[in-house]
Amino acid sequence: MKKIIFLLVSICTISVAQGQGSIKIDTVKSVINWKGSNLFKVNQHYGTVKFLSVDISMDGASITGGKFIVDMNSIKNTDGKYNEMLVSHLKHQDFFDVGKHPTAELEILQVKHGDNGQMEIEALLMIKGISRMIKFQSSLDKHDKEAVFTSKFIIDRTRWGISYQSKGILGSVKDDIISDAIEFEVTIVFPLLC
Repeated sequence: MKKIIFLLVSICTISVAQGQGSIKIDTVKSVINWKGSNLFKVNQHYGTVKFLSVDISMDGASITGGKFIVDMNSIKNTDGKYNEMLVSHLKHQDFFDVGKHPTAELEILQVKHGDNGQMEIEALLMIKGISRMIKFQSSLDKHDKEAVFTSKFIIDRTRWGISYQSKGILGSVKDDIISDAIEFEVTIVFPLLC
């Protein structure tokens, strides 16, 4: 019995150690939540966008890299305000220009591991064909037979050429100015190999 348990543990360890490349994610539980607002956060909108594909590189049980491709056509507004009109405008060239740029990409370049599954990540984020470096905190939690990779970060949309009603472009403070900050909360769920 001890030999069987030892063999199973060894197989699991080897499988995870060699488990680099594509990992099949849970497409229902994996999602990007976004939030935008006007300058003073009086009027906020939030929603979701889904992944097209995810490639995660691992060394043992630690994430070492990855590439995440986002389906920009999957943008949804979930706050119940101006749903169709808002989504249509987000897909317009004023914002993400989804007709020309149907995907966005994030590629992890460097991971610094801390305690309890915490990570500091440096990545290249491409939106509208423009790539910029970003840094953010992430965590990897494992329970039962699945792992949950979560990240939170805020970007300045103007760095990716999204300047519609930006405070920097208008040069004055008005109620309808849209904040340059877009908040993201990313959750990726995938099964453990053992």
